[in-house]
Amino acid sequence: MRTTTVVVGAGHAGLAVSRCLTELSIDHVVIERGEVANTWRTERWDSLRLLTPNWQSRLPGFAYRGDDPDGFMTVDEVVRFIEDYARFVDPPLVTHTTVTSVTRSGDGYRVETDNGVWWAETVVIASGGFNLPKVPEIASALPTDVTTLTPLEYRGPDLLPEGGVLVVGASATGIQIAAEIHRSGRPVTLSVGEHVRMPRTYRGRDIQWWMEKTGRADERYDEVDDIVRARRVPSPQLVGSRERDIFDLNALTDMGVRLVGRLAGISGRELQFSGSLPNKVKLADLKMGRLLDQIDEWIVERGLEDEVEPPHRFPPTRVDPDPPLSLRVGEVRTVIWATGFVPDHSWLHIPVFDRKGQLKHEGGVVTESPGLYRIGLTFLRRRKSSFIFGAEDDARDITRHLAGYLASRVRAAG
Repeated sequence: MRTTTVVVGAGHAGLAVSRCLTELSIDHVVIERGEVANTWRTERWDSLRLLTPNWQSRLPGFAYRGDDPDGFMTVDEVVRFIEDYARFVDPPLVTHTTVTSVTRSGDGYRVETDNGVWWAETVVIASGGFNLPKVPEIASALPTDVTTLTPLEYRGPDLLPEGGVLVVGASATGIQIAAEIHRSGRPVTLSVGEHVRMPRTYRGRDIQWWMEKTGRADERYDEVDDIVRARRVPSPQLVGSRERDIFDLNALTDMGVRLVGRLAGISGRELQFSGSLPNKVKLADLKMGRLLDQIDEWIVERGLEDEVEPPHRFPPTRVDPDPPLSLRVGEVRTVIWATGFVPDHSWLHIPVFDRKGQLKHEGGVVTESPGLYRIGLTFLRRRKSSFIFGAEDDARDITRHLAGYLASRVRAAG
């Protein structure tokens, strides 16, 4: 089977690419291992909500149409939103087909699946950036009687063993899961490393409104000093709730969640933690203050002080000046590794990876393999790239580059 472009993945990013390819009259096929929005259907915990407000859910030619623009979609609502978009796009879609290998073939690509082989001049990988949990090596040292889960396996507190829970990682995923488990009556300890503190609202507006209005969400990969560092920054401590609560480490402390430092080691039946927690929270507080200063400056520069609420600052993060440096395993029956995710490129058999196994690309353009593209990674082309609303600009940029590449091939052949 032949086509001009194979798009791997039918989530929101793959569908956005399909829409843009159709607008450019480029023949293509979208291959999906399950159904549309498969990851949202099968790999998210039950109570999860988007971190972005509904009004920000938009894709090429399509936007949220419900009656709750300031709300935050549940998992089921996200699936319906992407399904609605798929019906709108009406892509050339092949479902329940898993891509098993992508290799170079002449001046194009051979895409092997469990349902046949495709040959294409170009390939766009849109298979998501959160496919595999990133679990530290020390996890293997846990005693076998401790239950371990990743966020891809976690569904809710009712399925956990009785007893204490250690959540490792204090980004958006970690704080949401820690709070939910604590509400179930289990004692929860949260291991905190580097994190991004961010208020849900500031000066009467959602923080995502400010990120977009001030242009920070649109900051490009080639405009930052260290894009490698920027792509490693954890997701902000935000929770999508109808009340638009500010949910940070202080809120968890008020609930009764115990905070400890980064998990540094496991010795027998003892969990050992770094003593850097006070410094980590001070740094996160400082960075949040800088962000709010930038928003305030933007407001003043445009003379908008009378249109929004007055500026204010949030209390510093409270931590025990001498947090516990160890826990006995008996205090912890379950460990949840909310330590991040990595994309799965195990089926991409082309030498386009660095020494750490990361795909080498320039804003989604894999320059060492012409005609190969990536979308859906953190800070791919812009700071907003990993959010649903970030897919539109990235998809348009990538498909324009793809169209230019195809045109150059025609010129060279002629």
